[in-house]
Amino acid sequence: MADPYSALDATAQAELVRRGDATPSELVDAAIARIEKLDPQLNAVILPLFEQARAQARAADLPAGPFRGVPYLLKDLDCSAAGEPYHAGTRFLKELRWKARHDSHLVAKLRAAGFVFLGRTNTPELGLSITTEPASYGPSRNPWNREHSTGGSSGGSAAAVAAGLVPAAHASDGGGSIRIPASECGLVGLKPSRGRVSLGPDYGEYWHGLVISHAVTRSVRDSAAILDATSGAMPGDPYVAPPPARPYLEEIALPPGRLRCGVVTRFRDLQPDCAEAVGEVGGLLAQLGHHVEEAYPPALDERDDTTRHFTVLVAAWVATSLAEWSEITGHEVVPGDVEPGTWALAEMGRMCNAPMYLRSVEWLQAFTRRMAGWWDHGYDVLVTPTLAGPPPRLGALMPPADNPLDLEAVMKLIPFTAPFNITGQPAVSLPLAWNTAGLPIGVQFVAAYGREDLLFRLAAQLEQARPWAGRRPPIHA
Repeated sequence: MADPYSALDATAQAELVRRGDATPSELVDAAIARIEKLDPQLNAVILPLFEQARAQARAADLPAGPFRGVPYLLKDLDCSAAGEPYHAGTRFLKELRWKARHDSHLVAKLRAAGFVFLGRTNTPELGLSITTEPASYGPSRNPWNREHSTGGSSGGSAAAVAAGLVPAAHASDGGGSIRIPASECGLVGLKPSRGRVSLGPDYGEYWHGLVISHAVTRSVRDSAAILDATSGAMPGDPYVAPPPARPYLEEIALPPGRLRCGVVTRFRDLQPDCAEAVGEVGGLLAQLGHHVEEAYPPALDERDDTTRHFTVLVAAWVATSLAEWSEITGHEVVPGDVEPGTWALAEMGRMCNAPMYLRSVEWLQAFTRRMAGWWDHGYDVLVTPTLAGPPPRLGALMPPADNPLDLEAVMKLIPFTAPFNITGQPAVSLPLAWNTAGLPIGVQFVAAYGREDLLFRLAAQLEQARPWAGRRPPIHA
């Protein structure tokens, strides 16, 4: 019998439960069956928690939130669930069989929304790569072509959603890690504004404010509704994003108005597939009545300096993270416990003194001011390729063994994502193009800080104008 739920987004599945046309147990059992059938081809779900999920779906106290009974997967990074495995993509936590001691604020809000957690998804070690190929669990494979990357660091989540295993899944983004896998797997991936979703209680900020969590979804409405359920500052959070005027789910029904859009079709290392995709989307925006011109913030050209200072922050936080895990677990993390690239970054971070770190913070804050000025001078949205090239083959982005910090191939691919972790602006990748090889090409839209409302309005307009819901990868439930 065909699965009646695999093609439905989270909103539609929740509506079935509300109407009494499906039970939480039926949704969960169907999702488990899909994972058991297809995940051996994908390696997306690394820590299944099926019996726990079945018990949660049957429980009388399952919260009656907007997504009651809808199956969901948590990325094995950036959110903890009490008593559940948490390995952060590392071999040493896997070998320790480490379990989280409490819920993060995000997980508590997802529980209150009624989601049922089926397990954890694959991620690169500590989220440090844009391809999901950790030594601890092996590579995740793209359902559009198994020889290609899912992206990272939320690659397991993206593969699972794209293949129809679950309708939506947790994702997080410190340099593009929501948008990159969304682009490579043909999904909606919104990185919210800094401070929109709490990282507490464990962290006030991570990677000095670069990291934030949300989800990868198939539909714009799911992304909006999940953000409604999870956004909002918690006590002690260092950043508080401006409160929305209304629920984001209401924004998608509103017209975006006539927007002034700067599009990027010419840029260093930009491959033709991606330039053509943005050019086509620029034409679509013009047909929809928006003002479109070739333009972008001049600060985007400061790529080499941006990379250098960004790397200082990340390296310092990697060193801190390994020291923190040594303290938490009582197991001193040594070179053999982590991948060579992780240890090399940590060594770089240990050599970073306080003045060096603060100089990079100051430089990146000045970069943020230079970037923000572009929106302040009359532009509403920046339109770029999410990535400079299509999904690469597995292995193509892995650094050579003798130079684990050789990130040239990685940095060529992501000139458009990390800048907006630095600035804290909201940015969304939409699945608006596929190349001749049948691989997804995401297009990114960036708004001013705090303007997720504008992105949701525009994304909904584009979803209606160029629907993607009917596109299915070769590996799909």
